[in-house]
Amino acid sequence: MKYYIFLIFILLVNLQLVSAQGSLPQSFFDGKSVVFVSTDPGARPVMTWQEVADSVHNSLVKAGGDPIAYFELEKVALSDAVQADYAKSFQQRLVKNVILVTRQKNQMSIHVGPFSGDGNIIPTKELFGVSAADIGAATSQFGLIGENQPSQNILVLEVPEFLSIISSETASSEKFLPSNPLNLDVFKLGITIEGSSAETGLLSYFRYDMYGKSQATILAEQAAQKTGIEQVLKQEYPYQVEWLTEAKSEQELIRDRVQFLLVKVEGREADMMKSMGLEPKTDESASRIVVKYYIKLLVRDELYIGPEWDADPDWRVALTNFLRNLKK
Repeated sequence: MKYYIFLIFILLVNLQLVSAQGSLPQSFFDGKSVVFVSTDPGARPVMTWQEVADSVHNSLVKAGGDPIAYFELEKVALSDAVQADYAKSFQQRLVKNVILVTRQKNQMSIHVGPFSGDGNIIPTKELFGVSAADIGAATSQFGLIGENQPSQNILVLEVPEFLSIISSETASSEKFLPSNPLNLDVFKLGITIEGSSAETGLLSYFRYDMYGKSQATILAEQAAQKTGIEQVLKQEYPYQVEWLTEAKSEQELIRDRVQFLLVKVEGREADMMKSMGLEPKTDESASRIVVKYYIKLLVRDELYIGPEWDADPDWRVALTNFLRNLKK
């Protein structure tokens, strides 16, 4: 008996240490939640994201939550336009919370935050979280949350439900064009540095290959990225650019003669091609994670992906290919 009391005490202590990273929104116990799952294909035993969802569902319910739908994080975080579509769907379903499940090779994490109500999906990456070495430990730990906390979520799903949004729920009016923009020589091309306040995409922080990186690592990667982009631009882009490290409205950017933005997206190649209106690949390379660049024309919300498909797993190659295709 003493052993079990000691074990529960240790679990509660660990939970308190992890939850110090953020606070659990009260709406978790009185509101619908959507769940995003990201799982490393190299983790063992091998599990699909749906199998991971099935493994965590009971613990989310036991903790007091109401998970109404599960999605693969990589598909939702594919681009700002895709996130805007999902956000509209969540608004219609009166979603209050977002749960992020990240399975890595040596760690399993569950985070909870309020739904932002807009295309960012979450308001910050500093969310309440529980982490452990594997699914069993993480779900057991998370389930303890509801032991002394009354929940108003009563009619909850017994099994996870995997949904997709329909065309009538889409919010974005942006169109991907397989061509090049005009007047690049007249107006500046704005370039954001990942992780700066000018960049959105907080969901990607919880992707299996991103979560857990130290601030020092992130800053070093940002510095290396800027240096690398500058080197590629110097060789391949003859027009004016402006580095964006602070958030600005589109009106402010246009006032400063920045009418174009260079946008970087990353995800599975087949998913990305489909989201951009192209026929997706069906060979083995379709599932690889690639980087794609495109240019957004601010004044008309047009997205130019170029005349040729040029995505690549290496962002330097992808950027070089894209800039060279701008000349065609």
